[in-house]
Amino acid sequence: MKKLFIAFSALSIVLATASCRETTQEKTEEAAEAIGEDMENAAQETGEAIENGVEETGDAIERGADKVENAAENAEEEAEEEVHEEMHEDDVH
Repeated sequence: MKKLFIAFSALSIVLATASCRETTQEKTEEAAEAIGEDMENAAQETGEAIENGVEETGDAIERGADKVENAAENAEEEAEEEVHEEMHEDDVH
């Protein structure tokens, strides 16, 4: 009877240890999966942020180019007006 009790106790300890290792292994796998998902989400968010930054930069460049074009057109118009005024003044004198 004593040997049976010791064998049963030893079996209980082995099963308890095995089940703890499985629980630990499962928790480790779950943690690894969570880390992988977090990294994937961070990479996706980073990609989206970069894409948004590129789009905003492109928009800013386009707005700047439009301003330069408008300024050049205004300068051209003003130069033409000055030339016409000088020509008119020369005709009058």
